[in-house]
Amino acid sequence: MLHHLAFRDVGPAPELSISLGPRINLITGDNGLGKTFLLEAAWWALTRTWAGLPLMPRRGPNVRPRIEYRFDAKTGAKDYVANYDFERLGWPSPKARPADPGMVLYARVDGSFSVWDPARNYWKNAPSLGIDEPERPAAYHFPTPQSVWDSGPFCNGLVRDWVSWQDKGGHAFTQLGAILEALSPSPAERLRPGDPVRITGDPRDIPTFETPYGIVPIVHAAAGIKRIAALAYLLTWAWQEHQRAVELKNKLSTTKQVIFLVDEIEAHLHPKWQRTILPAMLGVVQALGATDALEVQIVATTHSPLVLASLEPRFDPEQDAVFMLDLVGDQVVCSKYEWRPRGDASAWLTSEIFDLGEARSVEAEQAIESATRLLEEPAPTPERLRDVHRQLRAVLEDTDPFWPRWLFRAERMGLEP
Repeated sequence: MLHHLAFRDVGPAPELSISLGPRINLITGDNGLGKTFLLEAAWWALTRTWAGLPLMPRRGPNVRPRIEYRFDAKTGAKDYVANYDFERLGWPSPKARPADPGMVLYARVDGSFSVWDPARNYWKNAPSLGIDEPERPAAYHFPTPQSVWDSGPFCNGLVRDWVSWQDKGGHAFTQLGAILEALSPSPAERLRPGDPVRITGDPRDIPTFETPYGIVPIVHAAAGIKRIAALAYLLTWAWQEHQRAVELKNKLSTTKQVIFLVDEIEAHLHPKWQRTILPAMLGVVQALGATDALEVQIVATTHSPLVLASLEPRFDPEQDAVFMLDLVGDQVVCSKYEWRPRGDASAWLTSEIFDLGEARSVEAEQAIESATRLLEEPAPTPERLRDVHRQLRAVLEDTDPFWPRWLFRAERMGLEP
């Protein structure tokens, strides 16, 4: 599991660090403050590959760009330091063989993915035995959503593999169905694979989902369903190939750790699905059919108060953590949120995590702020009370909970009912 990342002269701040929990980690913050940056760095620290472009260091006098990281290996936690090499314009990896972090799956917000498999992407070259594997990929990158769906250099793609697994009726399709069920928004809305169909202009058999209103080809499914389907497929594909590699290498067991890096975990999902996706990610481990010893760590970014609310019944301070990226002056600061339940999504919206004044429209927030300031004045004029009352009437419903407070105080201050 990934324990710690620290940066100097790279990223959104001169210095930045984050110490992660062993199970669930949520990273929050406004756009442009470094949430995706942290996931990109985490992927590189765990796999020694870049999912996209390498992180760019700062330049100037007295800069010494550095990335420090710590994660678990079989023999315990390992610490590493990488100093940027300006001569070679890159981040050098340690010369020693890296530790094995387990399987790593990175789901990016644009629908692209990366997978790192310790049984297939992690090996020792042995020239004395005539074994050298320069063609073996350092990781499996699916740089566009379409590269997940169509055949490529690593796999047959979601469409062909799904139908092939379904035709064979074997363990892979059973596993895919179990993962889809685990990731479904609710028991009443399960993602159930239907029979493949042909569609106009495509010679392939196309996977489908069963819905209350009929069969829907997966290529015509909603964006949120497509993202979940792609995640379920890649996890099934990665685990199936991992098991085959373990058998070929005559190893005793599969990996004991799975790390999910997920950018905007709620992307494209309906609010009721946003409430379930985080616990569902933990549930896919059981859907893999792996042993209870398999550990899962999630590092995800989010803009959703419902994702935070969904964590309340299961948050464990020994295993979980929430982090805030904030702009303090002209510096980005990463701080660990002191966890306390808020009760509902509206309370999360007005917490320091999201920092909204009101869980309402901008106009309603401005009107309530004006009314609140007015109530604090010693003797506002009747004209000002009526003016603010008209503003509130224009933006608040009759059942809004602010009305009792306003009317009680304002009428005592001279507002005519």
